[in-house]
Amino acid sequence: MTAESVAVAGAATVRAEAADTRPHVLIVGGGFGGLWAARALRGAPVRITLLDRGNHHLFQPLLYQVATAGLSAPNIAAPLRQILRGQRNVTVLMGEVAGLVPDARCVRLADGRTLGYDHLVLATGATHAYFGHDDWAAHAPGLKTLDDALEIRRRILHAFERAEAEDDPARRAAWLTFAIVGGGPTGVELAGTLAEIARHTLRGEFRRADPRSARVLLIEAGPRVLSSFPERLSDKARAQLARLGVEVRTGVPVTVIDGDGIVLG
Repeated sequence: MTAESVAVAGAATVRAEAADTRPHVLIVGGGFGGLWAARALRGAPVRITLLDRGNHHLFQPLLYQVATAGLSAPNIAAPLRQILRGQRNVTVLMGEVAGLVPDARCVRLADGRTLGYDHLVLATGATHAYFGHDDWAAHAPGLKTLDDALEIRRRILHAFERAEAEDDPARRAAWLTFAIVGGGPTGVELAGTLAEIARHTLRGEFRRADPRSARVLLIEAGPRVLSSFPERLSDKARAQLARLGVEVRTGVPVTVIDGDGIVLG
């Protein structure tokens, strides 16, 4: 093939793409909702753009395992392009939406670009809430992203190291006290795994601080943990946490979180 024929073929390809008259579906978010929406449209006569500020799909239910060093990040994150590589009507783009322009049927991205659409699917997921106390974020990171998980893991391991280097028994005990606010599935899993790490995984690895003396508190403002599950499962979870050494406190809201600790009730 000559250079001229290659150029002509390339131009034809560009014109063909530009002439694509299929409705454009823009899906914002590459989590469970966005990914499943894209897959559901596999055979539809549409062209799809899947937009996410990351380039991977995250299996959020196992974030607590990354936060407690049980799994590494690649174990729960897979490239969106790899997942959808066989679906020819999908284009994956990385970018962050800064605003919507409904009248113009487009979204505005943080870098100044705009993306038009015929149909818009917003599947941006959810984030944690501090109930009006955004200043708590500096002392109590949430657990919704890989960055969150890695930050929590860093803090947990750093606390054990600081306890090992501490001469004052009271300060050592403070470094070995971990408070988890929220008794939903993530909080319960995180508390249980953290207690297992302290009681079993790290046993014998420190000379001055005993990880088995760590206190793990799970605090829930509601009357029971796992409130979205049947009561019998909630009771069973609480009993299992108690066997692991987790101190479960229900019916007490957190009112203060700062660099020195937390205040309950």
